[in-house]
Amino acid sequence: MVHKEGKDRQVIIQLRSVSRIYKMGKENLTALDNVNLDIGEGEFVAIMGPSGSGKSTLANIIGGLDKINSGTVLFDNQELNKLNDKKLSEYRNKKVGFVFQAFNLIPTFTAQENVMLPLILIGVSSRIRRQKAIECLKMVGLENRIEHKPNELSGGERQRVSIARALVNEPRIIIADEPTGNLDSKKSAEIISILKKLNNDSKITLIVITHDPNVAHEADRILSMQDGKISR
Repeated sequence: MVHKEGKDRQVIIQLRSVSRIYKMGKENLTALDNVNLDIGEGEFVAIMGPSGSGKSTLANIIGGLDKINSGTVLFDNQELNKLNDKKLSEYRNKKVGFVFQAFNLIPTFTAQENVMLPLILIGVSSRIRRQKAIECLKMVGLENRIEHKPNELSGGERQRVSIARALVNEPRIIIADEPTGNLDSKKSAEIISILKKLNNDSKITLIVITHDPNVAHEADRILSMQDGKISR
């Protein structure tokens, strides 16, 4: 682990002796191997490592998208691995925002409609959904693209829509999996600048998986992963 700066923070995410093993035919594939990790509230952490090192599995477990085989995962002292499916879904919908490399936008929806989607899932009224979606699109500089559909937007603009969608539930954590992977260097810098501003201004805990050292350099801390372990 590389520390860019030392800050006293309240720990929001804890992993204790966490392992994740996948069945591949008759073989077992160890994606995470006895991982221990603390992440502070409001911290910006970059996760790096070669393909198959376990970085996406680590992020998915923190985000409640995957389950562990052994160990303990805590969010704000709540054990995620003991939550039932309904409670885990609530955690994902209310506490975590996800940003993906492929944007994952619905092509027939406008930017505003794409951003509103998470609010529909938790039953927020139409008026408030629209208002909050516009606010989040303004935060990422897309107030003039609200009615545009994904095919009318550049790659960088589509990623901004996905960031706005991740923000709309006012999450405490944003997990971004290769958020700049489909973008050129200029657009990548813009996206990381937006994420870093959200991290600084709103104190959202930011976890970014990346292969790009320029992206990782912006983080408070870099976790390097190899063979399912965090290498020191």
